[in-house]
Amino acid sequence: MAQHGYETGRLNLPFVGHCTFAKQPICTDLGKIDADVAVLGVPFDMGTQYRAGARFGPRGIREASTLFCFGHAGAYDHEDDVVYLPTEKVRMVDAGDVDMVHTDTMACHRNTEAAVRQILKAGAMPLCLGGDHAIHAPVIAAFSDEKPVHIVHFDAHLDFVDERHGVRYGHGNPLRRASEMSHVEGMTQLGIRNVSSSNREDYEAARQAGSAILSVRDVRRLGTAGTLAKIPAGKRYYVTIDIDGFDPSIAPGTGTPSHGGFLYYEVLEILQGLARQGDVAGIDLVEVAPHYDQSGITCFLAAQILMNFLGFIFQARYERRISA
Repeated sequence: MAQHGYETGRLNLPFVGHCTFAKQPICTDLGKIDADVAVLGVPFDMGTQYRAGARFGPRGIREASTLFCFGHAGAYDHEDDVVYLPTEKVRMVDAGDVDMVHTDTMACHRNTEAAVRQILKAGAMPLCLGGDHAIHAPVIAAFSDEKPVHIVHFDAHLDFVDERHGVRYGHGNPLRRASEMSHVEGMTQLGIRNVSSSNREDYEAARQAGSAILSVRDVRRLGTAGTLAKIPAGKRYYVTIDIDGFDPSIAPGTGTPSHGGFLYYEVLEILQGLARQGDVAGIDLVEVAPHYDQSGITCFLAAQILMNFLGFIFQARYERRISA
């Protein structure tokens, strides 16, 4: 097992050094990625209908992630009695950010899709840091040459608008666009609640497209096991997490907060179950807007949920290999 970093003479505190995701090595040449995970920033927020600012989400999440990575050769969880993300078994790189072309949504989306395709070609799992939820459409489009995926979507909003005034690729459309792709074989949408951007017809269209929609209260009634039972087992999952799926009491730093959202362990336990009942092929986390996050807790939440989720994914893969 790798030794703790501070045993080699360098403490490497969170505020020291370059600010990459989890202080992982930089590899901005996507053709040279040699890793299990490639973290990609997508600083796009031209899809927002209300408060912009999620373009600064990737920087905020990276900064927060440094808190969870100094000194340790993995993260020991005493409840699970597991060392997650051991450095000798899970290789991560920070691939930098997609190039953004200001005011040109489709150019940004083309650049995003191309970058994710390169990550997949390299055999790495893409972890995309938004940006607003519009980025999900080009990210999931990049999986068209991969095996089919089932999308698991955490959000306050359905994001299933078809078109408004000619807009088809804003942050209210990405799950509708995903549903039109042949490599998406279904979706489960969790946390959808209250006054939302979607009308009755959008909900009907989502269900006709094969989506299972559960509110926060549905998830709480079902519990973790009951919720996981609603998600097809044995699938390749793509997980998209809108930070406003969480309650604004713990995630205020977002453009469209919605009260009555998830708390931390409600989401974490579902993510751990997903990693065990299928394989996670990719992740995006979106809508973190640091300018509305005065204490920084939203960025810390985003970083912590992602670090834990990565640990669950690779531990589950390891356990499946040794039991095969």
